[in-house]
Amino acid sequence: MAEHGEEKLLAVARHIAKTLGHNDSTADDILQIFSNFDGRFSRDKLSEKMGDGDPRSCAALEHSLKSLERQISQYVAADQPIWADSADAGAFLDAVDALIATLREWNPMANEKSVGACLDRAEDLLQQAMFRVEDEFRSLMERGGESFELSRPLGAAGESAGKYLFDSEDEDDEEGMIGCGEDHQIPVAHPLSDFDILIDALPSVTINDLHDIAKRMVAAGFVKECSHVYSSCRREFLEESISRLGLQKLSIEEIQKMAWCDIEDQIERWTKAATVALRILFPSERRLCDRVFFGFSSAANLSFMEVCRGSTIQLLNFADAIAIGSRSPERLFKVLDVFETLRDLMPEFEALFSDPYCLILRNEAITIWRRLGEAIRAIFMELENLIRRDPAKSEVPGGGLHPITRYVMNYLRAACRSRQTLEQVFNESMDDRASSSSLSVQMAWIMELLESNLEVKSRIYREPALSFVFMMNNAKYIFSKVRDSELGLLLGDDWIRKHSAKIRQYQVNYQRSSWNRVSAVLKADNTSLAQNLSLTAMREKLKLFDRQFDETCRTQSTWFIFDEQLREELRISVTENLSQVYRSFLGRLQNVPEAGKHPEKLIKYTVEEIGARINGLFQGNGGGRK
Repeated sequence: MAEHGEEKLLAVARHIAKTLGHNDSTADDILQIFSNFDGRFSRDKLSEKMGDGDPRSCAALEHSLKSLERQISQYVAADQPIWADSADAGAFLDAVDALIATLREWNPMANEKSVGACLDRAEDLLQQAMFRVEDEFRSLMERGGESFELSRPLGAAGESAGKYLFDSEDEDDEEGMIGCGEDHQIPVAHPLSDFDILIDALPSVTINDLHDIAKRMVAAGFVKECSHVYSSCRREFLEESISRLGLQKLSIEEIQKMAWCDIEDQIERWTKAATVALRILFPSERRLCDRVFFGFSSAANLSFMEVCRGSTIQLLNFADAIAIGSRSPERLFKVLDVFETLRDLMPEFEALFSDPYCLILRNEAITIWRRLGEAIRAIFMELENLIRRDPAKSEVPGGGLHPITRYVMNYLRAACRSRQTLEQVFNESMDDRASSSSLSVQMAWIMELLESNLEVKSRIYREPALSFVFMMNNAKYIFSKVRDSELGLLLGDDWIRKHSAKIRQYQVNYQRSSWNRVSAVLKADNTSLAQNLSLTAMREKLKLFDRQFDETCRTQSTWFIFDEQLREELRISVTENLSQVYRSFLGRLQNVPEAGKHPEKLIKYTVEEIGARINGLFQGNGGGRK
C-alpha cells in the first residue's frame, strides 16, 4: 500500500510539472524544485516521459478500480435489498465512498490518456452505484412510511425529540393501552388538545439510513435525482393525509359550479385541512427534509418545496375560488371564515416558505389572502346595492317592521361579531379615502341608506299617522339592534343620541297627525268667544268628538307597535293629552244650567273609558314580531 501511495504522489508531481510547464525548460525547472524539496522526488523518478503517463501510477489506479468494481458490482446485482443487512449497507457505502474519493483524487490527471480511460470506467461504475442507491432510497421510504410516531416538541429551540402521545414501550403507562396480554399491547392515540405536535412519518433508524444515502448521492452529483425520489414518495403521503381530512381535490372552475350549501360544507373541511396541514403536516415534512438532507440546505429546501407544492396549491386554489366567487351578501360569513383561517396561518406560511424555492408559495398565499379582503369589501358594496334596489311595492300591514329592516340589522349585528377582522379588512383597503378604509364609516353609510329607503317606503301609506308608526317601528328596531352591541360601539354615542331623537320626533308627528285632530274638537270650546255655548252646541261638539274618537280607534285597531316599552309610552302619552282636554270639557258641560241634574246621560265615555280604549290599541297583527 505504501508503494502504491508513493506512486500516486509521484504521478501528481509529474502532472503538476506538465500542467505548469509551458515548455521543456520550464517543466525541467519545476522538477528540479520538487527534487530539492523532498528526496523522494529524485530526478530519475520525475524525469521520465510525462506525455504517456506513468505506467506504475496507472497500474495503481487500475488496481483500485478493479477492487471497487468487485465490491460494488456484487451489491448492484443483488436481488435482495442491501439495507436489509446493516453490515452490507455499511460495506456498500464504504465502497461508494472509496470510489468517489478515487475519482476526486485522480481527476486532476484526467487529460492523461491512460488515467482518463480508467476514470471513464469509474464514472460508469459510480452511475451504476447511484442507480442502485436510488432504488434503495425509494424502498426505505416506502417501507418506513408504513409506520409513524406522533411526538411533541420540547423547548423553544426546536428540540423535537419529545413526549410521545402514544408509546407502546412505556410499561408504567397503562392508561393509553388496550391490553391483550403483556406481549400484545396496542397503542391508543390520546385526544389532541392543540396543534403543537409533529409527525415522524419515518422511524429514526430509517431517517439515518436515508441521510447516509443522500450524503453519497449529493457527493456524487446526483442531488436532483435524490430530491426527486424523496419528494415523489413524501408528496404521495402528504396528499393522502390531506385527502383523509375530507377535502376534495377540485379545480377553481369545479368549485364555482357547486351549490352554495355544498361549498359551505367544503369550507368547513378546508378550514380543518388547512390548519392541520400548516401546523402539523408541513412542519413535520420540513423537519423530515432537514434530517434527511442534514448539511445540504439547498437540497432540503428543494425537496420540501416539491413535497408541499401540490398540497399548498390545492389549499390556496380553494381559497382563491371563494375569493373570486359570488358577492352575494349571505356568503359574507363563510368568506370571513376563509379569510380568518388564512390570516391566522400566515405566520406558518412565513416560517415554512421563506427560502427561495418556496417564496412563490408564500407570496401566492399573501395575494389570495388580500383578494379575500377585497371580496369582503365587495360583499358590503353588494349589500348597499341590495338596499338601494329594494322596491317600495306595498305597505307593511299595521305599519310594522319591514323585512329589509330586519334583514339588514340582523345581518350587521352578525357581521360585527367579526368586528376586528372587518376593521382589518377595511383598514387595508387600497383606497385612501376614509370612507373606504373605516368600518365605522361604512356601517354609518349603510344605516343612512337603510333609513333613506324606509323613508321612501313610508310614503306609500295613505294615512300620514300610519307612515309615522311605520317609521317609529323600524327606527326603534334599528335602535334596539344597535344599542349595547358591537354595532353601537362602531356607530358611536352621537349616532345613538341622534337616532333616539328621531324616534321621539316620529312619536310627536304621529300624535299631531292623529289624536291632536280629535282633541281639537273639544279644545275649540276653550276660546273666550265660546264660554257661553248652549247645551245643544256642547252636545254636538261631544258627539263629533265621540265619532272621531271611535273612528280613530277603529282605524288604528290593526296598527302595531312591536316594542313593548314604546307601545306603553305611546299609550300613556296619547291618554294623558286626550284625557286632559276631555276632562276639562266634561267639567264645563256639568256647569251648564241646561244640563240638569244628570249631565252624565249626555256622556258616552268616561275619562277612564277613554284611557281603556287607548290602552287596547297598537296590538294589531300587521307587523309581526322580531
